Amino acid sequence: MKKFLACALIVTIVISCRVSYGFRTASIDYTKTKTMSIRDFRNQASRVYPPLAQSFTEHLRDVFTRNTKLIFVNENQPADLELEGEITRYDLTPMAVQGDGFAGETRLTMAVRIRYLNNVQPGKDKEEIFSAYRDFKSDKLLEQVQDELIEQLNKEIVDQIFNATLSDW
Repeated sequence: MKKFLACALIVTIVISCRVSYGFRTASIDYTKTKTMSIRDFRNQASRVYPPLAQSFTEHLRDVFTRNTKLIFVNENQPADLELEGEITRYDLTPMAVQGDGFAGETRLTMAVRIRYLNNVQPGKDKEEIFSAYRDFKSDKLLEQVQDELIEQLNKEIVDQIFNATLSDW
């Protein structure tokens, strides 16, 4: 009987315990912070790819929506948390110059400046630039790889922004 109780206790403990680790853990006091607004990001980079700003803004809103319990309000309404900014860099750089003098790879770099206002805790306000890059073979045109690279850059930069604004690491 003691063995049965001991086994039942161990099984119960193992089943009820789980380890969870994630990079998108928001540190928000939902009793004080309830609303958020994310303004449309503008592309102010010298190289303009028309869908870039909208794609970035949508990805940013999606991540904040999925990973928080905040209620999103329109840009013209007051919010507890406000996020706005612009894409400041979207350019190509030749990399890995080969013996024939041509680049073997090209680097696509994207940078985003954000302004984060925490109207509940003003000491947590920040203005910061986040960037990421991806390299691709120079025998491909940017148009061939651009959408895939933008998706990767958006994900990386949005993760950086989320962690910098809502996570207490």
